[in-house]
Amino acid sequence: MQSEIILKMEGICKSFPGVRALHNVDFVLRKGEIHALMGENGAGKSTLIKVLTGVYEKDAGQTILDGRSVHFKSPQEALNMGIGTVFQEIMLCPNLTVAENMFIGRSRNNFVQWTKMNAKAAQILDSLGIQASPTQELSSCSIAVQQMVAIARAIDMDCKILILDEPTSSLDDDEVNKLFALMRELKSRGVGIIFITHFLDQVYEISDTITVLRNGKLIGEYQTATLSQIELISHMMGKALSDVSEMKKQEQPKSRSSVPVFEATGLSSAAGVRPFNFTIEKGEVNGFAGLLGSGRSESVRAIFAADKVTGGEVKINGKQVKLKTPLDAMKKGIGYLPEDRKHDGIIGELSVRDNIILALQVMKGFFKPFSRKQAEEFANQYIKKLDIRTPSTNTPIESLSGGNQQKVVLARWLLTHPMYLILDEPTRGIDVGTKVEIQKLVLKLAEDGMSLTFISSEIDEMLRVCSRLIVMKDREIVGELSGKNLTEQDAMHMIAQGGK
Repeated sequence: MQSEIILKMEGICKSFPGVRALHNVDFVLRKGEIHALMGENGAGKSTLIKVLTGVYEKDAGQTILDGRSVHFKSPQEALNMGIGTVFQEIMLCPNLTVAENMFIGRSRNNFVQWTKMNAKAAQILDSLGIQASPTQELSSCSIAVQQMVAIARAIDMDCKILILDEPTSSLDDDEVNKLFALMRELKSRGVGIIFITHFLDQVYEISDTITVLRNGKLIGEYQTATLSQIELISHMMGKALSDVSEMKKQEQPKSRSSVPVFEATGLSSAAGVRPFNFTIEKGEVNGFAGLLGSGRSESVRAIFAADKVTGGEVKINGKQVKLKTPLDAMKKGIGYLPEDRKHDGIIGELSVRDNIILALQVMKGFFKPFSRKQAEEFANQYIKKLDIRTPSTNTPIESLSGGNQQKVVLARWLLTHPMYLILDEPTRGIDVGTKVEIQKLVLKLAEDGMSLTFISSEIDEMLRVCSRLIVMKDREIVGELSGKNLTEQDAMHMIAQGGK
């Protein structure tokens, strides 16, 4: 019904140099509705949200809030009108306390009542089940807790509309359940929620309505209950999705030798990972499985020497080596795509070209720079090979979609031709189509003889590409799965029971 509509965006257009991001897009949000905004990376989802909240100036169209035409020039103006936003990349101040982050910018004068602010923050955190102290520095909190603090800040503003852009990408199952309970409570109060995610199961669990964008255009609005996942994916991609289950992983390495490509014995690091043993064969894809905080990332960072190694021995092709720094590992043929793309993967202000050649340039030495022509050739080769969507090689990487940024980081490591490549959450926060492309690429690289370690929070994704899973709990290895035991049920049981 028309009276239920809280937000209407009509004919929204937005272009950037060389890119038409939105073309005549309509979007409607109703009171008490959880509305999933879906599309592949680059479809225009984030651009639409940034137009709505005043981050970007629209080229054409109008926004109607509660029956009145509005035009926000900043996110603060949108917030003042009841539109709260939690972006995928956490936009808080890590050097401030939890309470300060929750209330920053809300004081009408320079006087802050610290006791009252901390007490109010404690009340909100407790009501949401967030395990954090109001007075602790935000940087000391896990990424998951920081995400929940950002959400707490947004919902405490008595918002009419809550926008959640990939809010669950850093949350474990319990935290997701808490968030969903909170979303349902807000829905019952009449709050309209725009939910952006790449987790399809979550869309079907929590949303009432789905709007699909593709290539900056509106494909349609659908009732979640009447739209199958296959239909949704087809709408998002504009074609029938080739079933990922048809991909065949190598049950065993293509050419097993008696000497592993990489072998670690009693490896430990300053990040707190307990001593562990690990091997990988030529052409093998294995993975570290476990819940958030289990030690998956800490283990591979120890392998790459990204954290200070405090003990253990490492052999490469049977010969003992010392890996004290990531550069040592790179020179021995190891590549590492990190979990946190924004902070550890890309250099936002640099071009796509410079981000692609970065690792190879480090190995060569910065006093021996590549010529512009050679750098362009490298960049164009992998832009074509990985189908990276960018206006040019000179485009700043920060202006690309998350999926295309991830492809650039992947291209950086492929350019070094590693014998062993570690991929930590390579498909987090990217669209279904790009996920499929990366999974297929992993299997193709293994078929060609590269060894890969693949980490994902989605067990079913790991089962598609890995022939062996190393299961972790509480920062130690509790078991392995392979062959007929390599099933989702066995993996979840081992994670829950700690290998028992």
